[in-house]
Amino acid sequence: MCSTCGCAEGARAVIVNPEGAKATSAHDAPHAPDHHHDATRAYEHSHPHPHLEEQHRTIRLEQDILAKNNRLAEGNRGWFAGRNIFAVNLMSAPGAGKTTLLERTIRDLGSELTISVIEGDQETPRDAERIRAAGARAVQINTGTGCHLDADMLSRALRALEPAPRSVVMIENVGNLVCPALFDLGESARVVIMSVTEGEDKPLKYPHMFRAADAMVLSKADLLPYLEFDHARCVEYARRVNPRLELFTLSAVRGTGLDAWYEWLRRRGAS
Repeated sequence: MCSTCGCAEGARAVIVNPEGAKATSAHDAPHAPDHHHDATRAYEHSHPHPHLEEQHRTIRLEQDILAKNNRLAEGNRGWFAGRNIFAVNLMSAPGAGKTTLLERTIRDLGSELTISVIEGDQETPRDAERIRAAGARAVQINTGTGCHLDADMLSRALRALEPAPRSVVMIENVGNLVCPALFDLGESARVVIMSVTEGEDKPLKYPHMFRAADAMVLSKADLLPYLEFDHARCVEYARRVNPRLELFTLSAVRGTGLDAWYEWLRRRGAS
């Protein structure tokens, strides 16, 4: 098991091409196998503080994993910059409405922005199929037991997707409010999506995710009349964690609040 994020040992990413055909590539996610338990047992025979040594090994492993990922992320960042591609990393808990927002965005902006999508899920091609039905090219990454996308997975998916220069690439990360915040993909911007059904204190409970984001989308706003959700308090909590967050409250189903989100995409995509 990866000591950085909890992914099971041997987690594999399977990438499905934009036409939804059979997987074109697969690779081991770059997580070192967790052998530190065996090493610790041997260490206990000759050292009085095995837990301290185990802690040091864990820290070194985390540093190695993230350093390798960050090097690959810089390569992705240069690849995007060289093609003038605006890449957005969409992160949220499962069920917050990422795919629904993408479908609506593609249908509404498809005539003025070239949008393609990289979908991350543990299993099934369902979300990529939905994106294709909405009118955009999509590549599906199935991470198996992996709980996030990483820079190497993204690099491989980009080779399959082949996004056009001067376009927008939306990266729908695996539903998880912890690990995706740790892994730089080389994206241009990070957006955290939370729904009004999750409770207004989410930014305080998962501060690293909200602190790492450039923008926050509060989704499913059409349900606000039926919930005990304090919108003002949620915004206050989000600003407390990250004062620079750009905030959007919207309903992808009803179409309310989308203008500000679309204007942000246009503005950031043109910069």
